[in-house]
Amino acid sequence: MINVGIVGGTGYTGVELLRLLVKHPEVTVAVITSRAEAGIAVADLYPNLRGHTDLRFSEPDVKRLGECDVVFFATPHGVAQNLMPALLETNTRVVDLSADFRLRDTERWGQWYGQAHGCPELVAEAVYGLPEVNRDAIRQARLVACPGCYPTAAQLGFLPLLEQGLVATDNLIVSAASGATGAGRQAKVDTLLTEVSDSFKAYAAGGHRHLPEIEQGLHDIQGGRGEPARVTFVPHLLPMIRGIHATLYSRALSPDQLPDLQALYEQRFANEPFVDVMPAGEHPQTRSVKGSNVCRISVFRPQDRDTLVVLSVIDNLTKGASGQAVQNMNIMFGFEETLGLDLVALLP
Repeated sequence: MINVGIVGGTGYTGVELLRLLVKHPEVTVAVITSRAEAGIAVADLYPNLRGHTDLRFSEPDVKRLGECDVVFFATPHGVAQNLMPALLETNTRVVDLSADFRLRDTERWGQWYGQAHGCPELVAEAVYGLPEVNRDAIRQARLVACPGCYPTAAQLGFLPLLEQGLVATDNLIVSAASGATGAGRQAKVDTLLTEVSDSFKAYAAGGHRHLPEIEQGLHDIQGGRGEPARVTFVPHLLPMIRGIHATLYSRALSPDQLPDLQALYEQRFANEPFVDVMPAGEHPQTRSVKGSNVCRISVFRPQDRDTLVVLSVIDNLTKGASGQAVQNMNIMFGFEETLGLDLVALLP
């Protein structure tokens, strides 16, 4: 049994973490922090947790957090950087759900996040927490940078094609759509029900903060082969609460020599507990992964031409954030990887 702390527990990723961790058989949630809600009972803010926890929000305190075996950061960018050096000195392990340690290039991080990186000395140590790629490194890590939601869907979808060097990497295309929870819990006019309902739009078409993370992850998957991946990424806002649907386009380098793509995907993910390759010809739906830690994937070669299309769906709060964070924790502490995450998706 391990003791867990959560920094920043009032957002959607924080409450999703609690939903998963309060039922995890090897976890005791010892502390959850929020400066704004300090002293308030967690169940008063999130009534779905009534009867499952008697925790109250508290001010972040490194000494108290340092008594935990692992601490999750479910905070806006820039927060984890400030606490990380002191916290790691306590020998507590950390899973950071923010973007603070995902990018190895701190100058590029500063360009996309509009501030200088506050803890560059720890960036090289952070392990990128995509288990399907970095499982062995995650097992030994003391600091894991949990991937973003769009990057998770994109990287898993492209993974077999890039590992085998089957597609050109100079113009990979990611057209992806997310539910409104992807924007966080803070009040914004653009995510009000009356603004989102019965509508569909693209946003940040000129550049989104997840782009450098996607490109870095895909280049890692390439294993240094060929030119670094260049991606055109256009996110969209869906009129629903949670879920991501990513449509991924690439061009085959040798169309006449392509292997059986269905078999390639099935073999690559055969031993991955949270990746489900759909039967040939089927299209995954976001509702089939709602509330679960599963990524469902389909692969197509329309008209047997050189353009390949991959469909990848996840729940942005689970496999795209908190569920993947718990998956990383399970790996770090030697638990069964599916422990606490063997969840059936919610239907309808």
